Amino acid sequence: MEEIRKSSPECPSVPQLFASMVFNEQVMRERLPKETYKTLRRTMELGKHLDPSVANVVANAMKDWAVEKGATHFTHWFQPMTGVTAEKHDSFISPQGDTSVIMEFSGKELVKGEPDASSFPSGGLRATFEARGYTAWDPSSYAFIKDGTLCIPTVFYSYGGEALDKKTPLLRSMEVINKQALRILKLFGHTEVSRVNTTVGPEQEYFLIDRSLYEKREDLKLCGRTLLGCKPPKGQELEDHYFGVIKPRVKAFMKDLDQELWKLGIFVKTEHNEVAPCQFELAPVYADTNRATDHNQLTMEILRKVAERHGMACLLHEKPFDGVNGSGKHNNWSISTNTGVNLLEPGESPQENAQFLLFLVAVIKAVDEYQDLLRISVASAGNDHRLGANEAPPAIVSMFLGEELTEILKSIENGSVYNKKDAVEMKVGVHILPRFPKDTTDRNRTSPFAFTGNKFEFRMLGSDSSIAGPNMVLNTIVAEELSQFADILEKADNFNEALHDLIQKTISQHKRIIFNGNNYSPEWVKEAEERGLLNLQTTADALPYFVASKNVELFTKHKIFTLSEMESRYEILMEVYCKKLHIEALTLMNMTRKQVLPALARFVREMTSLALEKKSLSGTFESEYELRSIRKLSIRADSINRKISELECHLEVAEKTEGTTEKAQYYKNVILEDMAVIRKNADAAEMWTAKDVWPFPSYTDLLYSL
Repeated sequence: MEEIRKSSPECPSVPQLFASMVFNEQVMRERLPKETYKTLRRTMELGKHLDPSVANVVANAMKDWAVEKGATHFTHWFQPMTGVTAEKHDSFISPQGDTSVIMEFSGKELVKGEPDASSFPSGGLRATFEARGYTAWDPSSYAFIKDGTLCIPTVFYSYGGEALDKKTPLLRSMEVINKQALRILKLFGHTEVSRVNTTVGPEQEYFLIDRSLYEKREDLKLCGRTLLGCKPPKGQELEDHYFGVIKPRVKAFMKDLDQELWKLGIFVKTEHNEVAPCQFELAPVYADTNRATDHNQLTMEILRKVAERHGMACLLHEKPFDGVNGSGKHNNWSISTNTGVNLLEPGESPQENAQFLLFLVAVIKAVDEYQDLLRISVASAGNDHRLGANEAPPAIVSMFLGEELTEILKSIENGSVYNKKDAVEMKVGVHILPRFPKDTTDRNRTSPFAFTGNKFEFRMLGSDSSIAGPNMVLNTIVAEELSQFADILEKADNFNEALHDLIQKTISQHKRIIFNGNNYSPEWVKEAEERGLLNLQTTADALPYFVASKNVELFTKHKIFTLSEMESRYEILMEVYCKKLHIEALTLMNMTRKQVLPALARFVREMTSLALEKKSLSGTFESEYELRSIRKLSIRADSINRKISELECHLEVAEKTEGTTEKAQYYKNVILEDMAVIRKNADAAEMWTAKDVWPFPSYTDLLYSL
């Protein structure tokens, strides 16, 4: 019976299910003429231009496959600067006379689309009346079917050719690091390598709460985080949720989620309970950076959809609950060749692996010189609440290499011989279990940028952000260093001597960025300042560095951005920061005025009536609880009311403030402070208000509802 169930069409096996909704390489081989397939593969692998006649053949095959899968529409699926994906659906139908239709899809429709560009963020690149914008097919990422629609991954650009999306700069950066890495590999004699790609495996953290409770919280619906709520008696102190037994309701959600992701060819492999109550994590197998970016956008969308199907809400905000862990996205980044070599793999003898060491010091130099860009790449109003808390790296960018690699670099810098330490045998105290060699370096979960064996884990990303920006920055800054290295080594009379000197000099000049200790310690903040490292605490502090001259020079040199594209993105990011805080402030005012203050008034009235009733019975005021409650709640209510009025005035000032930089600083310094005072008083009032009177679900309700 089990075998029948496994082979049944209603219950396909995982291999049958996986990528069943993806127009991937296997499908292309089966459905495309051999020459068309070869041409398309060259386009995908080497970035060659695609002939229009080939596009027509591909479009027809893609349409036939999609229709067989039940699709009736197609869309150019793109990633504008809103941070979410966008779609405009068109049907395949083409009229045949007055009474019939056929299903058609041309190469022109595949390659190019024209959505309205005027309503997407452009940072001044486009005026409202300049509506024309284009989407262009990205052949390096597979088309897929979602909700009965053929989705074609595309880039999005303006009438003047400026990038209006997150994908275009990412693709440009992948071309740049490919070009510069090939120069380096050629010097080492690797002429067989024709392509170098960066790869990413983004781990995704998220919260799940009961949908009915979510619907009762205006802040969660509009802002993604709770603006009010006092801490529950039990949070994450006992550390009993992390890696704990997955509850049946969540397990059912995860099973459904796996199937939906597997259909789209997303290599989700690991899932578990995270540290905070109702917090979870999933981790995919790595993929090339472009597809990994598409996959992560899809993952976030499907997380929300599947959660709703199971009567839950998925929260992807970086800090949905105050006082418990926030959610991040760990970006595991590496560099690989098309011949299957990981260029960040140390090998058996890292001290003898000159190629690995060169790529390693290129990353070290890049992170040191462009620490501001890495901080900017993860900057958002939501992530400001998370960075520096006890579950996330601080806002100071540094690198963890571990004991062995650090000692190797020291020996190279000093010109001394490195004595490899013998592997220490780890004893686990149970004789029946095998003994195994202890790793020569531990993992550092406090480090923003940690080497983890053959890749770097960039841990600063917020859970709700696109991974396109951080990986675009990583690709570009490392490509810049490889470019400088290639310029030196290509001119060298003695390659080996020049290589040694270059590695030695780079270590000496950029070792300040390496820190293997506790990034949470107050001592590190002081030490980092002494080293000259940046400490950009908030988005408002970090973003102005984006248009610093060295960063403009970097991006324009490698044609990642034009100057106008950089200026527009700076404006967009600043505007988004201000708008999000404005929405949060208005939501907080709404909740406190329309729900919290009326609830406090009702409860004070109840306490007053009860106190008067006691007096009428006894003749004296023996109502300590009632009177104390009245005093405390009245003080809190008055404080909230006064602060709301101040916040209202300050919001008017904020909106009139000229200049996005000045406006962002005002929101950071004034609006956020007003909101913190209101929250402090409201949360204190919640502690003295009866549960049946408090107007929305508490933290205990939200965090322990599943």
